[in-house]
Amino acid sequence: MLGSLLAVALAGGAVAGVAGWRILQQKDAKLTTPDEVAGLRLDRSERAASTADYLRTAIGAQIDLDESIGAVYADPAAADRSVLIFGGTTLLLSPERDLDSLFDLLSDDTGKVNGLKGVDAGDLGGVMKCGTSASPEGDMPVCGWADHGSVAIAMFPGRSIDDSATLLRDIREGIQER
Repeated sequence: MLGSLLAVALAGGAVAGVAGWRILQQKDAKLTTPDEVAGLRLDRSERAASTADYLRTAIGAQIDLDESIGAVYADPAAADRSVLIFGGTTLLLSPERDLDSLFDLLSDDTGKVNGLKGVDAGDLGGVMKCGTSASPEGDMPVCGWADHGSVAIAMFPGRSIDDSATLLRDIREGIQER
């Protein structure tokens, strides 16, 4: 009996240690909006700045963030494929739950983000999901990531879900630091 209790205690300690280590590794994230990332260029137009500020404010109402970002990145190859990204940094104890909250934030009269599925989060880890949201131009891929130090969502008009997931991993590598 004592041996069983010791084994359970050791297993619980190991799980807590792994989770604690992951939190310590990820908690001090920083997000920036460089002029260029993943082949895209930061759109500094008044319209883009207004959209980015609106999205930053909306995310701040949903999750208490230490710092937030909002940006529109233009695709030099196609004007109709700009990427809208918004997110921020803070200590997140339940990254997946907080990411799901942001997907819920995008719900409006056209409906929620549909078909959410987990995708590879890449080398920075955490959880990453993609789905689609209805828009006047048709379904638009929406992808987001969350780890113990950051959360962000991006919208990808004119792209497939698979292309959007790959592009978000590339963008994340260019804007997130620990």
